[in-house]
This record gives sequence, C-alpha cells and structure tokens, in this order.
Amino acid sequence: MLDACAELLDEIGYEALSTTRIADRAGVAIGSVYQFFPDKRAITQELTRRNVELFVSRVGRRFLDEDYDGWWEAVDAIIDEYVAMHRSVPGFKSLHFGDVVDLNLLDSDSDNNTVIAGRLRGLLLREFGLADSHELDVAVLVAVEAGDAVLKLAFRRLPEGSPEIIEAAKQLIRGFLSRQLKAWSPTPA
Repeated sequence: MLDACAELLDEIGYEALSTTRIADRAGVAIGSVYQFFPDKRAITQELTRRNVELFVSRVGRRFLDEDYDGWWEAVDAIIDEYVAMHRSVPGFKSLHFGDVVDLNLLDSDSDNNTVIAGRLRGLLLREFGLADSHELDVAVLVAVEAGDAVLKLAFRRLPEGSPEIIEAAKQLIRGFLSRQLKAWSPTPA
C-alpha cells in the first residue's frame, strides 16, 4: 500500500490522492487499506516515516563505507543522498519529508525539519566527535532548513535537479556551518 501511495503521489499529487486510488493501485480491497490506515494523511505519514528512515539509513551506511576528512565532506554526502533519493525513490519528490502534507507529520511536537536535523545531528556527533551543544543544535537546524529550501529550488528548476543550484546548496551549508562551528571548520586549501 505504501508503494502504491508513493507511485500515485508522483503521478497525481497529494490533492488527487485517495484511499480508493491507493487500494486500486495496490490491488487490495478498500477495507484492507482502512484496516491499517484511517485516511490518506495516515498513509502519507507512514510513507514519510519510511522515507526518513531510508534517508538516515542510507546516510549512515555512507558514513560507514566512506572515509571523510571532516564534517564538511559528510555534509556533501548528506546532500548527495537527498538528491539521489529525490531522483530515484517513488514518492520522495512529492513528499520530501512530509512538508507538502503537514509540517508536523513526523512528530506532533516538532516540525519535520527539526526531526530531520536531530537525526543528522546525531550522525554528525557520532562520526565526527563534535561537542554536543545548543549552538550545534541551532546550526544544524538552520543548515537543514536552508538546504531544504535551496534543494527544492533546484528541483523546481529542473526535474532531475539543477546541478549549479545543488552545488550552491552545498557551498551555502558548508559556509554557514564553517562560520558557526569554527572549531571544526576545514582548513583552507
């Protein structure tokens, strides 16, 4: 059902999405949909959770498989993973992290980007030994918000994402974080 929802989101968008269409696409009775999900919002919420878990898992796997000289290279990897998922994961480009449907889709107490920032902050803390602080929380949250906005622009310009705007997003985030986290900034080349 989640896969059917993802496909339909890409084809017709959230407004035209319905539980009936999801059931038809999934090849199940409408009652089966309602057995697990009360409405289309609940289905898209679960799809968003799945996308977030997939995103964090893919970033975490990259952190394990690849060596980075510092957090700034990890930031590029995070953006590259977001771009790759936007291009290849059904439903991801339509929902991003749920903001199309509800800014509090992932957590009723925190907006979606705050949840994402917290997950990415945790990965950066584990991988690069950054000191946990309120300043780090704020810096990562602002970087996620800014990156999200610029990357959305990249995909509004071109369906596969404007390479120059994606690169600008990387520069923007690295520059901002370098100024905010001076102790962990890359040494100039």
